[in-house]
Amino acid sequence: MERDGAVALDLTDPLAPAREAFRIPDGVLPLNGNSLGALQPAVEDRVRRVVTDEWGIGLKRSWNDAGWASLPQQVAARIAPLIGADRAEVAVADSTSVDLFKAVVAARRLRPDRRVILTDDRNFPSDRYVVAGVAELLADTEVVVVAPDEVEGRLTDDVAVLTMTHVDYRSGRLQDAARLTAAAHDAGAVAVWDLSHSTGAVHVDLADWHADLAVGCTYKYLSGGPGAPAYLFAAARHHDELRSPIAGWFGHAAPFAFGDAYAPGAGADRFLAGTPPILSLAALDAALEVWEDVEIGEVPHKSRALTSLFVALVDERLGDLGVRVASPRVAEQRGAQVSLAFDDAGPLGRAATEAGVLADVRPPDILRFGFAPLYVRYRDVWDAVDVLHRLLSDRAWEDPRFSEPEHVS
Repeated sequence: MERDGAVALDLTDPLAPAREAFRIPDGVLPLNGNSLGALQPAVEDRVRRVVTDEWGIGLKRSWNDAGWASLPQQVAARIAPLIGADRAEVAVADSTSVDLFKAVVAARRLRPDRRVILTDDRNFPSDRYVVAGVAELLADTEVVVVAPDEVEGRLTDDVAVLTMTHVDYRSGRLQDAARLTAAAHDAGAVAVWDLSHSTGAVHVDLADWHADLAVGCTYKYLSGGPGAPAYLFAAARHHDELRSPIAGWFGHAAPFAFGDAYAPGAGADRFLAGTPPILSLAALDAALEVWEDVEIGEVPHKSRALTSLFVALVDERLGDLGVRVASPRVAEQRGAQVSLAFDDAGPLGRAATEAGVLADVRPPDILRFGFAPLYVRYRDVWDAVDVLHRLLSDRAWEDPRFSEPEHVS
């Protein structure tokens, strides 16, 4: 495809209007939606109003007058339709790791007669750290780690919890969440999913999957801002049994009654804990408004189209320059991410960043490109491959200034 063909695809893209809601700097191709989503001016305006008016003038009155106390529920209501859930099944609080801890402990307690938490060796490292910590905390609990294709075979009658990440953070491989959840249920286990690389990028339908619990971050494809609060999903059928291991006051059925005994709140709200981070919650709330005008079914369609175009162009233009596609080639088997393998991935990634192509590096040899469907255009894909072709042809990554690794990528 020539660039004109990519531009033509942009002209017929039903999600194209959403790009206008984002601030994309000139000369930048933000292909790192799987790392940090782009800013919306509406978010800036909202945070400024919260700081100057609601906090600066309203002070404590804003807990009621500006709706701060109910902001977690308001944001949960925006996230719920993006993941196939009801509002009462979603709680927005804390980080993904903290929410995963809460979800896995709660899931393990649903199966007190079983001792194994099962995960796979491609799961996000932080998730595995959390699961190991849960096993240290809870008596008679063991973590079993297997290869992804061995998970179903290890779902035996000692497994209490299966926890996996829907999209592999390194390769972009998409797990069959519905099938694996069904397999976990057939074995009598509870399934906990991490949707951090999924929500806002690929098809997610927790109701259709019959999922038990799930967590996800909001600063990637949902563009909630760096460190934005995460969310936790808890299926309604489990609400009467689920207990959060962190019994904070905002998870109480009557948080402002200040009673001596803890009574869990209704639905997923029982997984709230401390005082909500109002500034970051308000930013996330504003960032999610753009989704109200999005036909959610168009999102996975465009993700597959963007990544397929990228794979085709990489094969055509970069294949002879030492680059290979390290993600699944079948579009339905990958998320909104394509990983490229290159021996000098670090220097090439830094050279690409200087040239305006924002991707990230995962040692030792992986460059990750995440295609946020609301603001990445088809022409951006073409232009990014063109930049990479130039950098590789000129061997620009060999410049000494690209040899020192960054602290964060």
